[in-house]
Amino acid sequence: MGTISLSRKISIKLQEQVRQRANFLCEYCHTNERWQYVRFTIDHLIPTSEGGEDNFENLCLACFHCNRRRSTKTKVIDKESGQTVPLFNPRLHQWSEHFIWSNDGLYIIPLTDIGRITVETLDLNRARILNIRQADVIVERHPPAGDPVHIFNDT
Repeated sequence: MGTISLSRKISIKLQEQVRQRANFLCEYCHTNERWQYVRFTIDHLIPTSEGGEDNFENLCLACFHCNRRRSTKTKVIDKESGQTVPLFNPRLHQWSEHFIWSNDGLYIIPLTDIGRITVETLDLNRARILNIRQADVIVERHPPAGDPVHIFNDT
């Protein structure tokens, strides 16, 4: 399921609607597409192989890495508990309920089992993205507006 075949199936208008709804952020790692060299992928939340459709509610914006790591996974077996845990789904879950930024804005800290499994499975704190985030913090365009940031108290 490559980007080329998706481009033929999903209209440009629908792709742009998905981008705008996501505020041009990867809906998993919250990297901003506007500052990247490659456009992000329009991803199916429920894979077409599992009956997912090419409609607005089943689509999300995902950077190449998150899309590749998630693949067709919608849930993962938690190594700690042995339980099946769903991956973060931006149509069903609120990002701020499952993730928070570290005080320096570089790391995504999971707040829930869904958040933890998603951070681990999609490698949301991979070295390359940390470098991008650091550069974006310096020019004050990261973390994204509205995303919660963990504030450490020294008291």
